[in-house]
Amino acid sequence: MKLTKADANRTPAHIDRSLTLELVRVTEHGAIAAAYWRGKGNEKAADEAAVEAMCAELGKVPIRGRIVIGEGERDEVEALYIGEEVGAGSGAEVDIAVDPLEGVTLCAKNQPDSICVLALAERGRLLNVARNIYMHKIAIGPGYPDGLVHVDRTATENVSALAEAKGVPLSEVTACVLDRPRHAALIDELRSCGVAVKLISDGDIAGVIHAAQTEDTGIDIYLGSGGAPEGVLAAAALRCTGGQMQGKLILDTSEKRDRARRMGIEDPARIYEVTDLAAGDVLFAATGVTDGNMLPGVKLRRDCVETSTIVMRSWSQTMRWVNARHMR
Repeated sequence: MKLTKADANRTPAHIDRSLTLELVRVTEHGAIAAAYWRGKGNEKAADEAAVEAMCAELGKVPIRGRIVIGEGERDEVEALYIGEEVGAGSGAEVDIAVDPLEGVTLCAKNQPDSICVLALAERGRLLNVARNIYMHKIAIGPGYPDGLVHVDRTATENVSALAEAKGVPLSEVTACVLDRPRHAALIDELRSCGVAVKLISDGDIAGVIHAAQTEDTGIDIYLGSGGAPEGVLAAAALRCTGGQMQGKLILDTSEKRDRARRMGIEDPARIYEVTDLAAGDVLFAATGVTDGNMLPGVKLRRDCVETSTIVMRSWSQTMRWVNARHMR
């Protein structure tokens, strides 16, 4: 669905805060199911386990939910497809963006930063984009002047502006970039400026969030292209933590442009601000599957399972860390 500036700025009808714990239960169950497939090299099985577990829990949540970002189109997947109605059928009408296993390869290889992610917003407040659409992204944390960085500027211009705003030399700036061949020139440009580059093999939702939590992660800026649905989920998190983000869809074929138009996107060159991607009152939850910088992973113990989750709300700017023990 297309979001207008009026949509982004209007006073939200606040979502019931009790739903935050409900979302935690959903991502916990997805993460636990995926954790049994850590390191076993089977991405499909890990993802399917997370999807099944999340579907079961979503059915218990007192909402009238609609999936706007999910596993795919209705004719492509059996569950968590775009347009699917979820929830117990009572309560608020909401839209849901979900990535049951962000970093599916990380989980299959038991590498850091695989997470189970869900965002919830008022109906019509999340940008609706297809899974095969990519997006140029740039993100920084809170506390900087608006417009300090811009997705259409060069990497050199952006990191130079950021270093000046921080009052540090470029050698003290760290950028996070997804490790892909398409980013080779970007990585070379950043390093030629003296900027340190943290390469991540997967999981750019976590990468964007890391850039908004510089004091904890040491990452100042996220740059590069990745999945557009992941961009919406990352924007939902930034609405809660504070920070700046811009995205620009990569609609480089007529098929993608046609598909975008069918989803309500009329301007293929539009630059999306964080409130264009996720507007109104937003809830965000993520549970660690594997150990990472953002969250510890699931601990499968003999008599219990332990999970670690972060759950956030944009209206109150509240972040909570929930450590739970699930007895067997």
